Amino acid sequence: MSSGALKGDGQEGAGLWGCPCSSPLLMVNVTGQCLWHRLPELSVLPSSPGTACTLLLLFVCILAAPPWPLAFHPDARASLRAGDRQWLSLATARLFPFLSGCDSGFGQATARHLDILGFQVFASVLDLQSPGAQELRRSCSSRLTLLQMDLTKTEDIQRVLQHIQAHTNSTGLWGLVNNAGFNDTIADAELSPLGKFRACMEVNFFGSLELTKGLLPLLRSAGGRIVTVSSPAGDMPFPCLAAYGASKAALSLLMDTFRSELQPWGIKVSLILPGYYKTGKRKQQLLASLPQELLQAYGEDYVEEINQQFIQFMKVAVEDLSAVVNSITEGLLAANPAVRYYPGQGLGIMYFIHRYLPYFVRDLFLKGFFINPKLPRALRREHHNDVKKA
Repeated sequence: MSSGALKGDGQEGAGLWGCPCSSPLLMVNVTGQCLWHRLPELSVLPSSPGTACTLLLLFVCILAAPPWPLAFHPDARASLRAGDRQWLSLATARLFPFLSGCDSGFGQATARHLDILGFQVFASVLDLQSPGAQELRRSCSSRLTLLQMDLTKTEDIQRVLQHIQAHTNSTGLWGLVNNAGFNDTIADAELSPLGKFRACMEVNFFGSLELTKGLLPLLRSAGGRIVTVSSPAGDMPFPCLAAYGASKAALSLLMDTFRSELQPWGIKVSLILPGYYKTGKRKQQLLASLPQELLQAYGEDYVEEINQQFIQFMKVAVEDLSAVVNSITEGLLAANPAVRYYPGQGLGIMYFIHRYLPYFVRDLFLKGFFINPKLPRALRREHHNDVKKA
């Protein structure tokens, strides 16, 4: 499972799970060691014998489980197969990939990688003068073309579509990488303003939908690829990620539908569901926008505690983006790309718990792994005592 007030390409966001933070998507991923270290810290674990037996069974199942939960590509292969590499050497001159959200993070790293491989890359950024755009100009060859695009603006999308069509009309477009994303709020669904839900949907779902539909004629003519960076937050109910997770759930389902419908055209569609990577910075000004009633019910310290836990979580996020870049590259270039890639450590355990263990175990796991906020102010014993005294 990358945060900021802007919406669109290379949005600033919450640096999580493919979630955007001044870069496109961020995600939540921590090493296996961190997972096991954090689980015992769950302050809400009941101490009843039944629960203890259930948790013991959980750990036994995970330790005894065969490696097949990781079989859906938790980490992409570091390099393509020999046959793919030979085909790649013959094809780079005529294959054109387009990547959204290249101001920073996954998009920027992938654009640079594809340029090194010799492709003519179209890379969109939110701001042509941003540090990320300037870095791409310095580090990439003249084959890379930077295009300005805000995914919340139809006129920007149409301008980019016209540019790409003019340059690929005779060859078609080989690959589209939907990477731009947005999230800038880490809070309970009730505390998250409705506008934040709309902003996440506008960028993460509707923007990617409009861009993909606009490029489909070119992709069909080339029998190309669509690779989309989504998030495990779209598969699981991560605490305090309702707006972001809902938009990613919609995006993942959309791309799975495209995968089925476009198969007769020879277009292969892949999803990337990264672990937690550092891809940008998050900005959040939630307290000032909360209605007084909600602030009284939850308490200012409740919101601050969530923020502090998220900051601590960010400290263990992975900085090396190569696993995600390799997954995106394989989705574009492998003869038979996977439907889903899961780059990042700990995702096999996470999905095993999500799919095969009781809901309460999954909820406890996600709280211990990500954010486990204290009780809201109105539910605390001291608050009830104060009310009685009054």
